[in-house]
Amino acid sequence: MHTTELFFITICLFGFVSFSLAIPQVPAHDCQRECDDGPARRCDYHFHIEYYYTMSKACYDCPYKLEDCDRHHCIAADGVERGVVSINRQIPGPSIQVCQGDEIVVDVTNHLRGEGSAIHWHGMHMKGLPYMDGVPLITQCPISPASTFQYRFVADNPGTHYYHSHSGFQRSDGAFGSLIVRQSRLKDPLSSLYDYDLPEHVILVSDWLSELGLAKFVAHTHGGKDDIPSSIIINGKGRVSKPKDQLELQEMMPLAVFNVEKGMRYRFRMISNGILDCPVTMSIDNHTLLIIASDGNPIQPVEVDSLVMTSGERFDFVLKADQVASSFWIRFRGNMDWNSKHIFQTAILRYENSPEVEPDGIVTYETTNINGTVLNPINYAPGDEWHLTVAELTAFTLENETDWTREPDRKFFLAYDFNAVDNWLYHDPEHYPIFGVENRHRFFTPQINHISLRMPSSPPLSQLDSLAPDSFCNESTVINCKEKHCACSYTLHVPLGSLVEVILIDEGVTFDATHPFHLHGSSFRVVAMKRVASQVSVNEIRAMDENGFIQRNLIDAPIKDTVAVPDGGYTVIRFMATNPGYWLLHCHLEFHSEVGMGVIFKIGNDNHLPPVPENFPTCGNWFPSQSSTANKNFDTTVSKDPDISTAFDITGPLVDENELLALALDASPLVHLNEDQNEKDNVPQVSSLALKASSRHFSLALYPIITYCLFNLCLRL
Repeated sequence: MHTTELFFITICLFGFVSFSLAIPQVPAHDCQRECDDGPARRCDYHFHIEYYYTMSKACYDCPYKLEDCDRHHCIAADGVERGVVSINRQIPGPSIQVCQGDEIVVDVTNHLRGEGSAIHWHGMHMKGLPYMDGVPLITQCPISPASTFQYRFVADNPGTHYYHSHSGFQRSDGAFGSLIVRQSRLKDPLSSLYDYDLPEHVILVSDWLSELGLAKFVAHTHGGKDDIPSSIIINGKGRVSKPKDQLELQEMMPLAVFNVEKGMRYRFRMISNGILDCPVTMSIDNHTLLIIASDGNPIQPVEVDSLVMTSGERFDFVLKADQVASSFWIRFRGNMDWNSKHIFQTAILRYENSPEVEPDGIVTYETTNINGTVLNPINYAPGDEWHLTVAELTAFTLENETDWTREPDRKFFLAYDFNAVDNWLYHDPEHYPIFGVENRHRFFTPQINHISLRMPSSPPLSQLDSLAPDSFCNESTVINCKEKHCACSYTLHVPLGSLVEVILIDEGVTFDATHPFHLHGSSFRVVAMKRVASQVSVNEIRAMDENGFIQRNLIDAPIKDTVAVPDGGYTVIRFMATNPGYWLLHCHLEFHSEVGMGVIFKIGNDNHLPPVPENFPTCGNWFPSQSSTANKNFDTTVSKDPDISTAFDITGPLVDENELLALALDASPLVHLNEDQNEKDNVPQVSSLALKASSRHFSLALYPIITYCLFNLCLRL
């Protein structure tokens, strides 16, 4: 063999080994640690949002080789191939787990083709930082393709939260992940109730479609197809909804497993990323659940046998591992719309030193219905012995400030239902009006007070001057909305410092449904809840309120930021309007939110808003004026001067080798890692043509060299 060939082989082997070492599984982030009241940290992350695919080539022989299902960039889900929207090629996205007071910095890069994005930090109040809330066209412009937006905020309110895309149907397609803010054991009022609070004991539940959410949505709204999910995934894992003895070999996907040690007490944090009207009931065989927190807020502990979660809710519970060491089924049952499809899912609770096999018994949809006490039941009123509503929970501690118990400064009755109006987006009044088509093609529009929330063309928080005064509306500015479709930027102005009471009313006329409502920018007290009848009107609820028939808990009402409303009933919430900004209150079901089932609260006046960040992105309408039209006399002749440097400035500083390295790293599609700021700082400063990059990924720059070397080596051999 010639010396040249040996040289080529040496170079290629070196490059191959370096390349292999450069793409390990991402380790735990430095900020994921035991919280000890030490100095706060800066926690840097880089999110890459892109279209991806389940059961892709990255999965190799999954599920025939189960270990392949855990390969880097393999998204197995329920084993059904479909397009997804992923963050760093994983579902759920990277788990952010920090300590209270840490600064979270997330650079979100949008790789979606022709689609904007934004990330909402569900449960973070963004006190004084409304520009970080992540709601496109309210608090920011959508992150345009091929661009990066940096979110920066302090994790000031502890608890179990999560993040998700707030653009289109990206949340339904996989753009979500957990956000856990822990306290030290000295500060955590619940720490005496458990021995361990482990990072791996986060349970993120999501209903799951067999196709992209947009495809499901247009088939439902324009084609009369159903809007029912096909399965459930737990931490991105699951199987199609069949009993185990009916599954084909290729359907035997791995399940989520949670490990415990006998005799210990474990804090579990459960999050619902529900997409459609499909609340999920969860139970664990032979174990009860000691519920200790909801939506990040501690409650007086209650012991239950099962728990129902609606979209956007979070519950923390303590599990006591007091059984004989074995494996036990964790059962998830789909409710409401899922009843017709019998959708269920399982995960495994496994004791230390027990065999790594699945628990005994065949789980079916019928066997996921557990007897005993259930928390947060669907469409129940308080007072039932076996069904405990969230309104019957009590806050763990009484706040010193009791201002929320007085007479509210502002009271809003927000009644909603699916209304039979010719919404031009789905029914053309002239050619196919809502009552001019057969029943299955009729799309009833979910609205609040007969108004659809239509997003403004620019975010009012940062570009109010770009919007016409008539861009906003409320009940006082629209008419005849029961007869025609009313759509506008539905906004309610609340003076800063006001006590606000909102009475959410589900009229329940069109469908039997349950709607979870989420408030941005604040938590609220759940002071009352009741199911009145199968259907109810706003006038009936007003009369009940005026006559004193709505009993409020003004002593120790639980604190939440997401709550369901009984069908044909009401839920009453109260919050202090102390956080200036434009904050969304909306149904957290994806298809309902996207068609305008929400309202904007403007808290405070314009002078109360914090200043717009420097160089904050702008967007909106554009129409040419005469002064901006093209000059017809403009000379478009191409210069024939051979010295192109006279036409293009190329006299800038040359790019050195460090800048070339950063350019190579920036171009690499394989850099999908949580990038640590300290590692970024190891790279020398570069010009505007290059970005900072981690020196430990140097070998990634060898990727094109390796390809070239191997190609030439093959030719020579």
